[in-house]
Amino acid sequence: MANTPLDLSQLALDRSPREDATPTQPRRKRWLTRYVLPIGILCGFIALLVAATGRQLLPRPSVTVVPVVVKRAEVQQAGTTLFQAPGWIEPRPTAISVAALAPGVIEELLVVAGQYVQKEEAIAKLISIDAELDVQRAKNQLAIREGELKRAIAERDAARIRLENPVHLQVQLADAQSMLAKAQTELAKLPFLIQAAQANVDYARSSMEGKRSAKGAISGRIIDRAESDYAVSVANLKELRERRPNLQRESDALGEKATALKRQLELLVEETRQLEEAEAKVQSAEALRGEAELQVRQAELTLRRTVIRAPMDGRVLRLVAAPGSRVMGLDSNAGHRSSTVIEMYDPERLQVRADVRLEDVPMVTRGQPVQIETASSADVIEGRVLQTTSSANIQKNTLEVKVELIQPPPTVSPEMLVTATFLAPAVANPSSESTETQRLFVPRELVQSDQSGASVWVVDADEIAQRRSVDLGGSSGDGLVEITSGVKLTDKLIASDTAGLEHGSPVQVSGDDQTLGIEK
Repeated sequence: MANTPLDLSQLALDRSPREDATPTQPRRKRWLTRYVLPIGILCGFIALLVAATGRQLLPRPSVTVVPVVVKRAEVQQAGTTLFQAPGWIEPRPTAISVAALAPGVIEELLVVAGQYVQKEEAIAKLISIDAELDVQRAKNQLAIREGELKRAIAERDAARIRLENPVHLQVQLADAQSMLAKAQTELAKLPFLIQAAQANVDYARSSMEGKRSAKGAISGRIIDRAESDYAVSVANLKELRERRPNLQRESDALGEKATALKRQLELLVEETRQLEEAEAKVQSAEALRGEAELQVRQAELTLRRTVIRAPMDGRVLRLVAAPGSRVMGLDSNAGHRSSTVIEMYDPERLQVRADVRLEDVPMVTRGQPVQIETASSADVIEGRVLQTTSSANIQKNTLEVKVELIQPPPTVSPEMLVTATFLAPAVANPSSESTETQRLFVPRELVQSDQSGASVWVVDADEIAQRRSVDLGGSSGDGLVEITSGVKLTDKLIASDTAGLEHGSPVQVSGDDQTLGIEK
């Protein structure tokens, strides 16, 4: 047996095709198992992956949210501690920025942080040499304008006297009338002069003829003289006869001139114009003088503003500017703090800004007593709630509440950390047993109403927008409306614009809305 050889051929597989089988069946099975089945499995996996992550791949609109406000109806004995909240002291209502009203460079600061100053006390000085020069320049300009006004008044008074007493026109009229009378006299005397000249001509003619007839008895010189006298008398007569038209024209012209001057004396057109023009110059000079006075006042005001004074009695909170820094004054293009020199506050008016948890917000009411404790004061400081703010913090799940300090001690100041203990307020009808109920409220502007009823938009834990139908209750009178059903305490309401949102669409929460708040 040991020497019997092994026959390994019996272990061999017979891979020869059978006679009754078709040659294409093995190839089809190999194709299905090698290609179709893996591809089908891969496509199914891809489809499942797309279905699972398709929502995350789509673009998500960014929204802001606010929490649901819970109010608890609870009756407790007055003065019982409800809850505590951390906070810090700040000026009430805000710190006061003391700004420089004139531009310039700070020369000197006269106060330090924490110093108590009185109203109108100097806190800083600006370099004032430029302002002093501007005052002197404005005063010089005012003196010039006053001189111009005096000159204009003198011209106006002269023009009024000239109008009321037109002596210059009367003199001209008198001259014209005198010359007219003289011309008329000459014209009236002309016939008599002509008659006398005619007589002289006749006499000279007879004398000349007589001397000519006695030519032998007298010398020729006498005869020549007689002829000359006759020629002169004839020329004089001719001149007098030709003078009448000229005298008549001269008389007519002088008459028209006298008439014109008389009419000018009645109308006084030029004198009236001169008076009105002089009055206009006076008005203009007065306006320029007034403008110069305003410039003097403005320059003096700017000079006074180089000394910056405290607007109130209070304490210096912090120094904003330093000597050598430039302030912009009332320049409209300047920034908010470009003119601030210091910040002040009234130590008698302080408040606490407490971070109250959202679940404790329903227990906060206006006027609620609060006890404030801080390391700087050994005694507990009394306070009362002023109002809640609009500053909700989603990360800390808190809402800021303002608490007024009643008679704050001088040892406390802004930015000190405190612990605020909120006490139960006094109620009208106290009960021996304490009961507590929760009521849910949302801002009124987030409730949408249509034919199907009221609804709000919320974001679930997967950041999916959902539009939920809600039932409304009563209004709280502080901008909130009660929701009796449809929302839960942990829901986050969409506060931003919901236009374009669809139920079930993914969104991205960018943060809490700081514009919606509660005021009680």
